[in-house]
Amino acid sequence: MYPQLALYIDGKWLPRDGREAEEVINPASEKSLGTLPHASAADLDSALAAAAKGFKLWRATSPYDRAKIMRRAAQLIRERQEEIARTLTLEQGKIIAEARIEVAVSADIIEWYAEEGRRAYGRIIPGRVAGTRQMMIQEPVGPVAAFTPWNFPTLTPARKIGGALAGGCSLIIKASEETPGSCVELVRAFADAGLPAGVLNLVFGVPARVSEHLIASDIIRKISFTGSVPVGKHLVALAAQGMKRTTMELGGHSPVVVFGDIDPEKTAETAVAGKYRNAGQVCISPTRFYVHETVHDRFVKRFAEAAKGLALGDGLAEGTKMGPLANPRRLDAMEGFVADAKKRGAKIATGGSRHGNQGFFFAPTVITDIPEDARMMKEEPFGPVAPITPFKSFDEVVERANSLPFGLAAYAFTGSNKTATLIADALEAGMVGVNTFAISTPETPFGGIKDSGHGHEGGIEGLEAYTNKKFVAQG
Repeated sequence: MYPQLALYIDGKWLPRDGREAEEVINPASEKSLGTLPHASAADLDSALAAAAKGFKLWRATSPYDRAKIMRRAAQLIRERQEEIARTLTLEQGKIIAEARIEVAVSADIIEWYAEEGRRAYGRIIPGRVAGTRQMMIQEPVGPVAAFTPWNFPTLTPARKIGGALAGGCSLIIKASEETPGSCVELVRAFADAGLPAGVLNLVFGVPARVSEHLIASDIIRKISFTGSVPVGKHLVALAAQGMKRTTMELGGHSPVVVFGDIDPEKTAETAVAGKYRNAGQVCISPTRFYVHETVHDRFVKRFAEAAKGLALGDGLAEGTKMGPLANPRRLDAMEGFVADAKKRGAKIATGGSRHGNQGFFFAPTVITDIPEDARMMKEEPFGPVAPITPFKSFDEVVERANSLPFGLAAYAFTGSNKTATLIADALEAGMVGVNTFAISTPETPFGGIKDSGHGHEGGIEGLEAYTNKKFVAQG
């Protein structure tokens, strides 16, 4: 059963009731799942007023009592894991096993923030004069406007909700209109856990209208956005007009450097699991494979075999290993990337085309002999396409890996501790995985550099993103 879609403002669920609306589409069947109401300008003003009221109440609530409500919400999410996961798969497409993991990790994130919010410590700074006291304390930054995408429709909202609530902030979250049901269920868990009205508000609508309306308000003091580089830069410019704090988790194009001192077949199997997770629609997905020339052919052979063996289908169907892309835009993008690569002389080792005649399916694709000027090597593909190219030397591959304006994630595989240290230092990225693609947990910082954004989610860094540091000198 797909949930009843509604806005959530000041503790009340608001259905369509004459509001503008849009259909939510199942990407596996292309059939409608439900109708999503859009927030009107008046709704947004109500959400802003609710967030202002909620902030006064929530900031005065002790971290101990905040944590109790957040832990209860996390427990409700765990109890409803299967229901939320099915909703997630229906509207986003990823296989049910991945959806279950995402929902479980979302609960972990909220629980971790609940505990860490109780430890938002300040510090005492020794004074220069006897009888004085110098302190740094952390205070909530204020009401937050948060914007989340469609590729992880519970995990990304959980990061923003968890960090804001643990820091003592209220928030208005605008989740993706293409995957709204998952966030509706997430917010419902907080409402059922007893979160006071106005502390958490959920809206939907035309993204530009909603963001510009919310960011322009003096009530909002912090913006957190996950999405594309162009939109992120636009929102930062809007926020700058009010000197508002921002956290920007933007696009990436993650290089993977595979050195010649590893088992190429085993590494290829690991890489395939990382590459085709959520059909490659992951901001930290491995997207450019640089493989040492001595193991390149063996790596490509096993990688292509494993990719070809992935069973495509509805994410709810038994045996499916990769679901559809989330929307038809991604299908068009994949075809464009592949056509450009072919035009430049690249070879298709497997895949390279749409799959079936219903749903937004694209075959897992491996491309070789691809030149550096191909679009796929310069633009984030955000889909199930894997370009693989050889390299000769350490310095050469570092230059190629760092050549783009992105800096979110990067990976390397080597059997040498010395090489592991050197490549981790050399790669320009906010997160580096050496011999692993597992670089995101609730307790670790998640964020990029260069055009991939600034600030962090997760870890103590993610909590501090929602607090101001105040210095107090007492004589």
